[in-house]
Order: sequence, then C-alpha cells, then structure tokens
Amino acid sequence: MLRLGIPVIGVTDIPRAVAFWTQALPLVTTEERQSETWRTLYHADGSGRALGLMRSDSPVEPRPRLHLDLFTDSAEEQEAEVRRLIALGARAVEWDRYPPDPDFVVLADPDGNVFCVIDLGHAPSGGDGPAT
Repeated sequence: MLRLGIPVIGVTDIPRAVAFWTQALPLVTTEERQSETWRTLYHADGSGRALGLMRSDSPVEPRPRLHLDLFTDSAEEQEAEVRRLIALGARAVEWDRYPPDPDFVVLADPDGNVFCVIDLGHAPSGGDGPAT
C-alpha cells in the first residue's frame, strides 16, 4: 500500500540546514539515514520521520509550487516565531501576493526555500498559505 512519506527540501549546505530546521522545529537528527547528500530529521518526541534534507545544486524557485506551512495559534505567537526564525537565519520575503489582512508571513530558510508561518487564530485563507 502506498503511503505519503515526508517533505524533502533541497539545500546547498546540509549542516547549515540541519542546524536551522532542528532549531526552528522540534526535530532531531540521528546517525540513521545520513550521508553527505541526505539527512532525515525526526520528531523530537520519537514519533517518527518528519523532514528530509537533500543536497541540491538546482536554483531556488522564487514561487515554488510546493512549500511548508508552519502553524501558530495566535498573532502574538506568529510574531514571536517569525522573529525567532529570522534570528536563526531565515529572512523575510518580499511577497506581492499577500491578500488584504493576511494570516500568513512568507519567509525563506538560509538556502532561500520559501515557507509560511500561519496564524490559525486568524486564518482567512483556511491555513492554505499563499497562492503560488
């Protein structure tokens, strides 16, 4: 039976990506499923695989067709998490497709991969993030 696995992010610097994503989210890395071109990150609570990091030389897409949505429960939490993620190495992205009164903030990880931080307490977009 086919099952959905984990999202995989292409990165140019595996150690930098591991450092960012394990600090950004409650994820850990182990010796299992590692190579110079791949890391599997696991949920810190031991519930299984969460995210794959794959070495990639392809250019970052400014409007990727697939991206991560990270959820918060309030505007205050969203603001705090955006500040924390930027301190970890993310950057704010100039996004020309914000709707009026958006529930999401578009950021990019240290490799330039776009992701969203969504306030589910606001959620006019239904937690769907931006239309790409």
